[in-house]
Amino acid sequence: MQSRFIITALAALSLSTAALADPGHSHGDARAYGEPGDPKKPGRTIQITMREADGKMLFVPDRLDIRKGEQIKFAVRNSGELDHEIVVGTVEENLKHMAEMMKNPEMEHDDPNAKRLAPGKTGELFWKFTKAGEFDFSCLIPGHREAGMTGKIIVK
Repeated sequence: MQSRFIITALAALSLSTAALADPGHSHGDARAYGEPGDPKKPGRTIQITMREADGKMLFVPDRLDIRKGEQIKFAVRNSGELDHEIVVGTVEENLKHMAEMMKNPEMEHDDPNAKRLAPGKTGELFWKFTKAGEFDFSCLIPGHREAGMTGKIIVK
């Protein structure tokens, strides 16, 4: 009985140590909303524009309907006057990441589900949505999501 408790405690400790080694900004490949897409495989292209207008920050469009299993190539353009980013995730993950961004606004992204662009620049993001549900895309630069720069992904 005691040895089983020790084994369980050691397993829990190793899992929590592994979680501490990754402080939360980088992610594994499989996530609640899918996995990185393969740029060499065909998929549907969705154009997304990031911009500011009338005191708001926007994604156009701000709602996406996607089929489960579908690979999407996000063709992203920053038509605004400020840096913007797109981060695909769950609402919970994006809110947590937003809190990290408040502490470190110049945080560099090297994640397959995120792309930061300077004004006038374009970029691509490839994602395969392997699970059905409602997901989020947001600009997590401090103040941008709060100014309206968020959107919804519906995967059916």
